[in-house]
Amino acid sequence: MSAVLYMQTDKNVRVDHRDIRLQDVAALSCSDPAVLARMQTVKICTIREEQYGRYPVAVSDILQKIQKEDPKVEIVHLGEPNFILTFERPEGKKRWMQALKVVFVCLVTFFGTAFSIMTFHTDVDVPSLFHNIYESFTGRSYTGVSILEISYSIGIGLGAVFFFNHFGRRKLTQDPTPMEVEMRTYEDSVDTTIIEQQERKGRETG
Repeated sequence: MSAVLYMQTDKNVRVDHRDIRLQDVAALSCSDPAVLARMQTVKICTIREEQYGRYPVAVSDILQKIQKEDPKVEIVHLGEPNFILTFERPEGKKRWMQALKVVFVCLVTFFGTAFSIMTFHTDVDVPSLFHNIYESFTGRSYTGVSILEISYSIGIGLGAVFFFNHFGRRKLTQDPTPMEVEMRTYEDSVDTTIIEQQERKGRETG
């Protein structure tokens, strides 16, 4: 009776070395320890030195390599038929570069958000609205600084905290933040686009 190898792949796999083995790109399970150990070391590919980036990989190619290594193994694949192999620098990114990017993003976000809020207030004429509300409820002349402006300013800050579900390093709930959801959606879209472009090139050259 042939051994059954269960192989599960994710949509995006990150590696930091050039020689890629099956255990680097897939979660493996097999009732036969010897078969499992042998399959884990099956070489999938070798990435050229300094060629960091994303590479689309077809699971069908991996299955062929496994069958070539051991034709008697029965393979059960779980997951995506194609996935992205992301080759990152082993030493990682430089800290000063990461810090510079963080500062840049924070500045762009801060001034961009401030400009958007001011533009919105100008479009809907918030000062006139506060003026009418203040005089309607108090019957007194509006001075431009009241509990309305203070409450509104505090409300914007608290609203942003509750919306993004994040304050400093603490999360208000265990749910992913809207930013995390958007980043995950963006990554999935990028991976799907790379895979589709590679498939299209294969059809055009085939």
